[in-house]
Amino acid sequence: MSIKYTVVERGEPGVTGGGTKKWYAQIKTDGELSIDQLVEEIEKFSALSEADIRGVIIALENVIQKQLANGKIIRLDKLGSFYPSLSSGPSATENEFHAGLIKGAKVNYRPGKRIDDALKTVTFIKAK
Repeated sequence: MSIKYTVVERGEPGVTGGGTKKWYAQIKTDGELSIDQLVEEIEKFSALSEADIRGVIIALENVIQKQLANGKIIRLDKLGSFYPSLSSGPSATENEFHAGLIKGAKVNYRPGKRIDDALKTVTFIKAK
């Protein structure tokens, strides 16, 4: 398995005018996998029908959505964990803090060991 990359020039963060520019690798994604393609791939590893797989994926999406909105961490064993986080503006004291200072919530993902290990073994190829 190989991941393609390109090289881009970037300035120093926080330095006016960019400071000394240097070159860094940036991933060049290789397309997307749709639900239909994902179902087709899962069928190869399973005795489940296309309809069963699609139903499980949709149900999983619904449950994850609901539980993240309730502040739960979703642990999917070797797949990894999804967990909610938020960002907020500051207040001078704890008592002055109010929910209006919260800017919003987002979802974070932490890969499981199997996925993490798979990414440790990939090779890198410069994209043309």
